[in-house]
Amino acid sequence: MQVIVHDTPDAVAAAAADLIAAEVRLGTATIGLAGGSTPRATYELLPQLDLDWNGVMLWLGDERWVPPDHPDSNAGMARRAFVDEVGAALVVPDYSLRDPHLAAAAYADVVRPALLTPGLVLLGMGDDGHTASLFPGTDALDVTDRSYVANWVAAKDDWRLTATLPLLWSAQRTVFLVTGNAKAEVVAHVLAGRGDYPAGRVGRGGHNTVWLLDTAAASCLS
Repeated sequence: MQVIVHDTPDAVAAAAADLIAAEVRLGTATIGLAGGSTPRATYELLPQLDLDWNGVMLWLGDERWVPPDHPDSNAGMARRAFVDEVGAALVVPDYSLRDPHLAAAAYADVVRPALLTPGLVLLGMGDDGHTASLFPGTDALDVTDRSYVANWVAAKDDWRLTATLPLLWSAQRTVFLVTGNAKAEVVAHVLAGRGDYPAGRVGRGGHNTVWLLDTAAASCLS
């Protein structure tokens, strides 16, 4: 596990964009995208880089159960931030199936051939320690026989579609992007192996886990 601290959120975003660029240039075939404001800042830098996206499949570590044109859609955010501009291939769940369980199962079938060994997976972390849409106390944390599931998140009062722990653990490299004081205490607990935070479970089970933090998120580290 690597922990890399940068001075500002902008520096974290730039470092993450450089890391993604290096993976694309090395021929990484798949990149799992995270939602949220921190990854968006990274994605907005990617069109400025000289990258050939042919042969790279982008997929979603999680998605909110909303129509694709909804402002809360992770796919919509990624498209606006960089996907449409660079012409990359983004595979998204099919909301027209109208049922989150059916959509999650169909998505698993679509991405399974490419994700037998996932390449780079980007993740964020909430101030409750969730990552992707693996929230504390939710059923998806106990799933071991599927790669992608629908997960009811009572704290949000909605359905989320999410990669499961086994899929995230199988990635060749997992990169967490975390910024801000609000997450500093949980970051310290997770990196010290304290508590049963979903982000900690993903990080401990991964093969090559990198944490990119700003100084605020790292402020409780010893």
